[in-house]
Amino acid sequence: MGKPTGFMEFKRLSEASLPVADRRQNYHEFVLHLNDEQARTQGARCMDCGIPFCTTGCPVNNIIPDWNDLVYRGNWREALDVLHSTNNFPEFTGRVCPAPCEAACTLNINNDAVGIKSIEHAIIDKGGENGWVVPQPPEKKTGKKVAIVGSGPAGLAAAQQLARVGHSVTVFEKNSRIGGLLRYGIPDFKLDKRLIDWRMAQLQAEGVEFQTSVFIGKDAPAKSTANDAKKTVSPAELLKKFNAVILSGGAETARDLPVPGRELNGVHYALEFLIPQNKDVAGDARNPISAAGKHVVVIGGGDTGSDCVGTSNRHGALSITQLEVMPRPPENENKSLVWPNWPLKLRTSSSHEEGANRDWAIVTKEFIGNNGKVEKLRAVRVEWKDGKMSEIAGSEFELKADLVLLAMGFVSPEQKVLDAFGVEKDARGNIKADTENYRTSRDKVFVAGDMRRGQSLVVWAIREGRQCARAVDEFLMGSSVLPR
Repeated sequence: MGKPTGFMEFKRLSEASLPVADRRQNYHEFVLHLNDEQARTQGARCMDCGIPFCTTGCPVNNIIPDWNDLVYRGNWREALDVLHSTNNFPEFTGRVCPAPCEAACTLNINNDAVGIKSIEHAIIDKGGENGWVVPQPPEKKTGKKVAIVGSGPAGLAAAQQLARVGHSVTVFEKNSRIGGLLRYGIPDFKLDKRLIDWRMAQLQAEGVEFQTSVFIGKDAPAKSTANDAKKTVSPAELLKKFNAVILSGGAETARDLPVPGRELNGVHYALEFLIPQNKDVAGDARNPISAAGKHVVVIGGGDTGSDCVGTSNRHGALSITQLEVMPRPPENENKSLVWPNWPLKLRTSSSHEEGANRDWAIVTKEFIGNNGKVEKLRAVRVEWKDGKMSEIAGSEFELKADLVLLAMGFVSPEQKVLDAFGVEKDARGNIKADTENYRTSRDKVFVAGDMRRGQSLVVWAIREGRQCARAVDEFLMGSSVLPR
C-alpha cells in the first residue's frame, strides 16, 4: 500500500489554512487541499499493515488503502472511482467528517495517522476540477416510485442509489433549498453550499426530482428559521402515490436548558442562530440574531457549539465564551487503551483557533436580565466522580452574556412527522427500525439517518441512506444489485 517504507520516510502533512485574520472577514472556505505531490507523499505513508482497520473505522467502509496507493502512483481517476464505490459524497465527508478512519489507522498506534481525510479531499476536488464526476442515469426504468422525506445526506444518498437502478425518486424538503442540515446546519466556511448544488444537478440528471417548501405530515409547524414550507402533504397522499417512502429527516429537536431566565430575549437554540446565518449568506433573508459587539456565551462543547463560535467571530462579537458540563478531556489519548476506537481527547477546532474562551465542568444555574433581555448568567463549577456530578461549594460565578446560544445536542427528529406516519418509536423518540431492512412498523415506510439512529455524523447518514436504498430496492424488486 503506497510506498512500503513511506511511513518511516515521510511525516504527516496537514492541510494548510488561510490566516485567521483573513478568514474571519467572510464565510468562504479557508482550508486548502493538498497539491498533487503533497497528496502523493501522504499516500505513500499508508503502510502495508495487513489488516486495514481504517476501513472498519470508517462508517461507509471506504477502501482507503486502495485509493491511497492509487494516488501515490498518480492514478487519480481510478482513485476517484474507488472512493465513489463506497461514498456518494466525498466532497462533504472530505470537509466535515471528524475522520474516525484516522483514529483506527494502524500507524496511529505509535505515530501520526495517515492523513486519510486530506487525501480524500484532494481526490474529489481533483475529480470535480477535471470533470470526472458525471451523471450515471439508469439504462432502463423499473416503473416503481419512491418518495424520500428529507434532503440531507441520508436522503440524498438513498435517492442517488435508487435512481441509478431505475426507480423514479422524488425528494421532499420543507425548506426552500435542498440539503437539510447539510445546507442549513453547517456554516459555509466549513462547507461551501455550491457543492450541494453541484451534486443536486448530478442527481437531477440521473432522474431524481426535488420538491422544496413541502412539509410531509398533518399539521405543519409554524414558519420558523427551520421551516419554509408553503404546502403540506399528508402521509396518506404520499403512500397512495408512491410504492415506498423513506423518512430521512435530521434530528432537529434541540436539548433545552430549563433554568430560571430561560425565557429572556437573547437566549436561543444554536440552530436559531446558525440556520438564518446560512440563509443570510445565501441571500435568502437577513439573520435576525446578531453577535456584533456582544458578549456571547455558547453552552455546549461539541461541533454545533464550535460552529456558533466561528459564526460569532465573523459577526464581530466582543467576547466569546464556550462552556461544557463535562470535565476537560486529556490533551492526548491513551492509544494502547483505546485504539482503534474513537478516543476521548481535547479537540481544538478552527473556530476555536479564531478566538474563544473555553471552560469545562460548568453548570449554568440561571440567566439574569433586565427589561426582558439577558445580561449575564450565573454558573457553578462541578466535579465528576464515578460518573456522577456534584457542585463545588463556593464556586459560583457570573458571566456577562448579551447573547446565549444553547448547543447541547439534539434529542430527536421532528415528532409531528413521526406521529403523522404513526410509526413505532424507540425510547429516545426516534423511529424504531433495524439496520438489516430499515423498515418501520408501517407498511411501505422505511427510515434512515438521524430519524432512526439519532443525532450523528454526515458519514453515518450516507451509510444508512445507501443501506436503506438497498433494502427498498429488495422490497420493490425481490432482489438488489446495490451494495450495502
